[in-house]
Amino acid sequence: MLHILGKTNIDFIGKRYYAFIFSGILVLLGLIAFVFILTGKAKMGIDFSGGTLIEGNFAQPVDISQLRKVMSENGYPDAIIQELQRATPNAFVIRVKATAETGSKVANQLLDVVKKGFPDNSFHLDSVDEVGPSVGAALQSKARVAVIISLLCILVYIWLRFDFRSGVAATIATFHDVLAVLGIMFILQKEITLLIVTALLTLAGYSLTDTVVVFDRIRENLKLFRKKGDFGGTINASINEVLSRTIITSMTVFLVVTVLFFMGGEVLRDFALALMLGVIVGTYSSIFVASPIVVEWEKKSPKRFR
Repeated sequence: MLHILGKTNIDFIGKRYYAFIFSGILVLLGLIAFVFILTGKAKMGIDFSGGTLIEGNFAQPVDISQLRKVMSENGYPDAIIQELQRATPNAFVIRVKATAETGSKVANQLLDVVKKGFPDNSFHLDSVDEVGPSVGAALQSKARVAVIISLLCILVYIWLRFDFRSGVAATIATFHDVLAVLGIMFILQKEITLLIVTALLTLAGYSLTDTVVVFDRIRENLKLFRKKGDFGGTINASINEVLSRTIITSMTVFLVVTVLFFMGGEVLRDFALALMLGVIVGTYSSIFVASPIVVEWEKKSPKRFR
């Protein structure tokens, strides 16, 4: 294995209380964001808040950035615009948030904006759809259930693979990661959309993978050095042994997601940003959250890994 850092002997476990304070701040931000989401005060996407969607195609090619500019200059700065890849060329879908007006009236207003912005390029309307507030609320509920189920599955998986303590530690670390990224996205005033929820679930899987690698090495070393050193020292040595692997993996994923952030277009930008934050937070938590929790539990109630 490539060791970009060489042999390290960093006292991660000794610094765990500083990490706990920092993690507590991140979790607090995430909880505040979650409360704002539940009370409807967060910046929610159309999927959750409801809105109107029109789908159609232009007679001639249109640059999507120009279409976004036209919508923004005519009262729809938050409009979500996607170019559709289908048999009919120059097709777009335009989504705007719910207003007091009906979907058909909003659709007519959007058509007027498009015609005004592109007077020499006719736009053919294919369909109009409206996402009501009740649908948005149902999607919010399903998103919360999806996150909870994923955390429970993580607990069971790590419990079966290692032990119950490891399962709890990994679940707490994953919950920490999800809340941390949610809190940062909230501070950055990013819309909470289905894509962001997808990013959070992806983050949960990535964070789990990183934690499993650390726990695997911890289990191996505990079997070898159980009688030769203290529990915390063995945990610390295990983290140092996989540190290069962890950094290489994280850097690789981070570079790929960075390319997606800059090249994936406006629609995927927030999704990529959430993943970028998730890679950083997930790497941090596998070192400074999951393993130190096991150490603290061991101090209070000694019991070795299987």
